[in-house]
Amino acid sequence: MAPYAIDTPDNIRKSASDIAWDLLQYYHGNESGQVPGVLPGPPTKNKGDYYWWQGGAMWGTLIDYWFLTGDASHNDLIKQGILWQVGPNWDFMPPNYTITMGNDDQGFWAMTAMTAAEEKFPDPPPDEPQWLALTQAVFNAMATPERWQEDTCGGGLRWQVPFSNVGYNYKNSISNGCFFNIGARLARYTENQTYADWAEKIWDWMLGVGFMGKDNEALYDGATVETNCTDIHREEYSYNNAIFTLGAAYMYNYTNGDPKWELRLNKLLDHGLSTFFPGDIAYEPQCETSRTCTTDMKSFRGYLHRWYASTTGIAPFTAGRILPVLRSSAEAAVKVCTGGFRARQCGFSWAAGVFDGNIGAGQQMNALSAVSSLLIRQARDTVTHDTGGTSKGDPNAGAGSNDGFKAEARPVTVSDKVGAAFVTVGVTGVAAGLWAWMCTGPV
Repeated sequence: MAPYAIDTPDNIRKSASDIAWDLLQYYHGNESGQVPGVLPGPPTKNKGDYYWWQGGAMWGTLIDYWFLTGDASHNDLIKQGILWQVGPNWDFMPPNYTITMGNDDQGFWAMTAMTAAEEKFPDPPPDEPQWLALTQAVFNAMATPERWQEDTCGGGLRWQVPFSNVGYNYKNSISNGCFFNIGARLARYTENQTYADWAEKIWDWMLGVGFMGKDNEALYDGATVETNCTDIHREEYSYNNAIFTLGAAYMYNYTNGDPKWELRLNKLLDHGLSTFFPGDIAYEPQCETSRTCTTDMKSFRGYLHRWYASTTGIAPFTAGRILPVLRSSAEAAVKVCTGGFRARQCGFSWAAGVFDGNIGAGQQMNALSAVSSLLIRQARDTVTHDTGGTSKGDPNAGAGSNDGFKAEARPVTVSDKVGAAFVTVGVTGVAAGLWAWMCTGPV
């Protein structure tokens, strides 16, 4: 019998509290001699299973947990973890990780900061970095010609930031999805049309280059610049669909229900619900059945649950379609939380119906997101600058973020062709037809 009940709001809160506690057992950044903000890693240095970006993803998950349940017991830890990783320029480019920085890595931390601003997570002291300004710093860095390079593939962000990194010559959906998502959310929060214009530009580029299906539905992984982005790798990941779905919901909201964005949002949902929720249970089709999911991929369905739930608050017309599926999926999730420590650790494959012995921080984030998101209808509205938001912004934040990254790229070899779910530093191998699954590493 599963240890978690989710039949009432109180039981949901109790179950979510236990899952959150178990998640934080993977975190040691608050211990002597450890680095605040990050999970143990990276694997490339034999320090643990996790890359830098997953720390940012975890804090975003826990901010949503606080927002939905009201449990503030982890808030000091969350705040310390995020602020420790902002870097000297307050742009989520800390020196220890800048050399291996991906646009998507930085984007995940920025989305966490944006979530903090929208959900009125307690603001840092005035002399420390502020949530909104941190998000703006990352957006501004991405919007520069050094990042958004129109001389290759007609635009778009590359996967990697430093020119010397493996994958610098790869443009992908998740990096541009982070940029789109941040732009749409900043547009709503600040009512600055410039952010919305960028969101439109990114959407149009994704469609034009072929990373998005012609009917605004599928999101493919990416392509290399040597082919002008014509060698599209058509793997689909749930978090790509989710990141664009939430961004489209924000654009729908910002434009006061523009039918264009309503149609786009509906098409993304049509495809997402049928592809990533077979039988109304969250599923990662590219790797789950074959048991080839990397550590990073094992966290994707948590973002799927979080961002679909948030979509129902930003675009309420979607609630009738989304919430029953999220409920069914959450029920499947808690059924596999029966193993490991205290016989309540959560496994990876929810569709299996039984604990599969596959545990980790990502698996705990998935279950926490699924359970806490059941409270979305009881949550207060997220805020904007004009509706109660308190986070301070800086439209000029991030100046100098790209200093030192201006140089020619080395060509990408066959073994370098990696997608959104792969290592920031390198790949371990490639096999025909399975190149996307033979690597380790982050978004």
